[in-house]
Amino acid sequence: MATAEDCRAALESLTGRIAKMDAKDRAAHLVDRTMSCRVPDLGVTFVTRIGPQGADPVRQATNGAPPAQVRFTANSDVVVEIADDPGSFMRAWVTGRLKVQGSVFDLLHLRRLR
Repeated sequence: MATAEDCRAALESLTGRIAKMDAKDRAAHLVDRTMSCRVPDLGVTFVTRIGPQGADPVRQATNGAPPAQVRFTANSDVVVEIADDPGSFMRAWVTGRLKVQGSVFDLLHLRRLR
């Protein structure tokens, strides 16, 4: 089992890919959305905001915060696995190890993060 810090760092590496994208690509393909990743085996949820401007730092959610527009749920080892190999995102989702809640259009935009 990975630690909460391992998961936060893994999520930072994923959102860091946004900063490396060409600004025109970000503007064309990313919409401003809040995102969360609930890690049930650690009892923690991380949140960030992504969009054409890039990504905010990943931080731990506070109690009572409104739900994110795009929500992911996965155990800690899956979060780290996806960060190490973003191509495993679809495999984790299809096998039920990753749950995704959000609009289909938002998910199509997020495919750019691979």
